[in-house]
Amino acid sequence: MMCNVGGIERPIRIAVGILLIGIGALAGLSTVGAGLALAAGAILLLTGAIGFCPLTALLGINTCAAKPGTKK
Repeated sequence: MMCNVGGIERPIRIAVGILLIGIGALAGLSTVGAGLALAAGAILLLTGAIGFCPLTALLGINTCAAKPGTKK
């Protein structure tokens, strides 16, 4: 997989993912609300950790910086 999530976006995704997982697990939301928060948090955490997001790939967005000596 190519990197398409980089720069400041990766740590933001990871932080928001952890926050949403915490909210979903501890905030006392309804079952649907907790499930949505947990799912969104897991997706953000995973895409931030691996540096690839299928949705941004479909949209043609790439925030990953080019490696030195390569063309972007």
